[in-house]
This record gives sequence, C-alpha cells and structure tokens, in this order.
Amino acid sequence: MDNSAMELAAVRTQESEIVAGLLARLHALAPMVAAQRTTMETERRLPTALFSALGEAGLFRLWLPRALGGPELSPFGFQRLVEAAAMLDGSVGWVVGNAAGSSRIAGYLAREAAEALFGDPHALMVTATGTVGQAVPVEGGWRVTGRWPFGSGIHGATSASGLCAIESPCKDEAPRMIMCCVPISAVRIVDTWQVSGLRGTGSCDWILQDAFVPEAFAFGFPEHRPTQKGAVYRMPVISSFGWSVSVVPLGIARAALNEFVLIARDKVRVGTTQRLQEREVIQTELGRADAMFRSARALLVEAMLELVAAVDGNETELLVLRATLRQAAAHAAETALRIATMLEGMAGTAAIRETSQLPRRLRDLRASVQHVAMSPNYFAVAGRLLMGMDAGTSRV
Repeated sequence: MDNSAMELAAVRTQESEIVAGLLARLHALAPMVAAQRTTMETERRLPTALFSALGEAGLFRLWLPRALGGPELSPFGFQRLVEAAAMLDGSVGWVVGNAAGSSRIAGYLAREAAEALFGDPHALMVTATGTVGQAVPVEGGWRVTGRWPFGSGIHGATSASGLCAIESPCKDEAPRMIMCCVPISAVRIVDTWQVSGLRGTGSCDWILQDAFVPEAFAFGFPEHRPTQKGAVYRMPVISSFGWSVSVVPLGIARAALNEFVLIARDKVRVGTTQRLQEREVIQTELGRADAMFRSARALLVEAMLELVAAVDGNETELLVLRATLRQAAAHAAETALRIATMLEGMAGTAAIRETSQLPRRLRDLRASVQHVAMSPNYFAVAGRLLMGMDAGTSRV
C-alpha cells in the first residue's frame, strides 16, 4: 500500500470513529426529540433546549474545517448523520442538514471571519439563496438590504448569510453575486411559517435593512475561492448546498419504513386473526418499498461519489456530474414520497391515529420535496444533456 492509500485509509478510519461518536450523541437525544414533537408542531420551531442540545452534540458543525476545530466530514459521513436526524424527526433532520451544511461556509472565508462566525461551539448559520438582496459597495465592505425566505432554524441561529447582487455600472452586464454573512443581531425575523409539513423548522423570512457587511465576511457565489484545501470546499457550491437537504427525505422515508414494520406486527385485519405482516401482499409491497429506498439511495451516493472524484476536473465534465447529482436527488425525493404514501395506504386506520407518526412523516416529506434542490425540473436538465443540448439553467 503506497503512502497516499495509507493516508486515505487513515482518514476514513478517523471519520468512521467521529461519525460513530456523533451518531451516539444524536441517538441519546431521541427521548428529548420525542417529548418535544407536540411543542415543535404548535410553536412551529425547535425549542431552545433542543437547539442547545443539538449544538452541544456538535451536529451543527459537520462541515466545519478541521483547521477551525470541526470534523470536516465527507459528504457520506454528513449524509449518515443527517439521515439519522431525519429519522428521529423530519424537522430536526431539516434543521441539522441546513445548519451543518452552512458550516461549510467557513471554508470560503478568511480565518478571522470564520472564527468570528463559527468559533462558538453552538454556532448555527442560516443560509438563503432562494432570493437575492442588494449589496451596495462602501468603504471596507457593503451595505446590504434584502428579504430572504426559508430561514430554517433561524430561531436558534447565531448568524445568517444571504445571496446578494452587486449591480454593475454597465446596464448590459449581469450583476455580480456574493454571499454576505452577518451576526443574527442584524436580522429581523418575519413570522411567515404557517405550513402543513416541516412545521418545527421555523423556516421564516428574514430581513436585513442597510446592514454593514465587512469585505472579509462575503465571498463570490456560485464562483468561489476556497480558503481550505478539503474536497468538500472545492466542490461546486450549488451541489453542496443541494446535498445538505436532499438527503433528508431518505431519512424520513426510512423512519416510515421502520414504523410500518411495527404496525404490521400488531395490526390484525378486521374479521380475521391474521396480522398485517402475515399477508403476502403486505410482505411483497414492503419488500418493494425497501428495494425502492435502497436503489434511490444508492443512485444518490453514486452520483456524489462521481462528483467528488472529478471535483478538480474540467467544467464540461463537472456540468454533467452536477446535473446527474441533481437528477439523483430529484429521484430520491420522489421515491421517498412514493414509499411513505404506499405505507400509509397499507397501514389503513392505524395511520390516522394520533399515536402514529406516519401522517406526520408524509406531511414532512411533501414539504421537503418542494425544495428547489430536488425539483423534478432536473429530470429535464438531465434529458437535455443526454440529447447534446445545453442545461437550460444556471442553477445546476
């Protein structure tokens, strides 16, 4: 085994140990998450104590660079943890995915700025790219004004970053885009999160009004120059942001599968003594649902493996691999929703009881798959590229 192979093997072993420790901390929070489900639904946000516990467990720092004291996980270590969080609760998984994904921003900032934003072990950054604010150049930085939707986890956040446009003096030129990072004290939250699914994420709108952003607290988007050497920071920035949420539906679907198994063990068909698990049609459909889950997850992992392997490749190759990842994410989202719908139908009246989590899982899935990272439009992008056409969109 050559030195590079030995080094890679050592990194994988180290990551495996780190992920195992983080999973143990996450699983220890299961009773707390279960006890807070009703509160999350009614308050439409995670409780303060749960934010604190998740931060204490290190679950908001999964992509923080090792140079800054973070674990700097691979996309696959990240996936295992976010899926596990989503299995506990869809809203918890969604907040962990968003917050842990945002910790990657430290890899684009100078050390001083990164430490200011992520030095607190409980640091949680909310990131928004769904709309664009305005950044006006001033001495030492920018004055930023804007309103951004979907600030998942914002009630427990310590900072926020929003996509902004710097208008070009030439009207024929497109504005330059930058991500601007601010302390949460500069943000005004607007309570817009009245929804049916992922209610606990508290994904409210947030506003900046003429906020000063020092030059060191901004970076180009989607073009970026990483300040850290790891592959996760060299990946296309849109791909990594998409990955941070596209793994959540798989965790919710796996939780739904596990719950249905418990229902099938106990539920007896009306008029018989036969339990659901003894019916061949149930066995067949559950086996089919499990195969659907595993194949969708495998495709998503394969797409990310190919992208990571080619992260320093040419732009033409990267475009195809980025589109393939988005295609796999859309497929995984659709499959997860299809699985949960199948399971709810097979569970019958057991799924309408307040003690069942299946309806909640289904609501959370319906909300999560609406995210642009999993849009069915990416099937069309993949199809265009297969036919030798351009992608038809810049958000790949």
